[in-house]
Amino acid sequence: MDMSASLAARSYGAARPLTSPDPQAAGGPGASASRFAESFAQVLDRADTTAQAAMTGDADPHALVAALSEAQMAVETAVAVRDKVVEAYLEILRMPV
Repeated sequence: MDMSASLAARSYGAARPLTSPDPQAAGGPGASASRFAESFAQVLDRADTTAQAAMTGDADPHALVAALSEAQMAVETAVAVRDKVVEAYLEILRMPV
């Protein structure tokens, strides 16, 4: 079986699109962090809007409690993620070079 360099290069070129990342795909850590931040901001905005509506008498108190508990859970989740990121960063700093 004779394997020439040009045959190997053509085979590699044909297989490369299958293994290369798709630039149109919405993936990766940057995209997921962006979606997380947008979702977090939406939850906080919704809680703020509901609280303002409750102060003027336009919102149900049960909706206010639900929005505030959802905001509290979002903040606790963000704090937990932040703590894990800081912990991972400190672990990387402790690695021997």
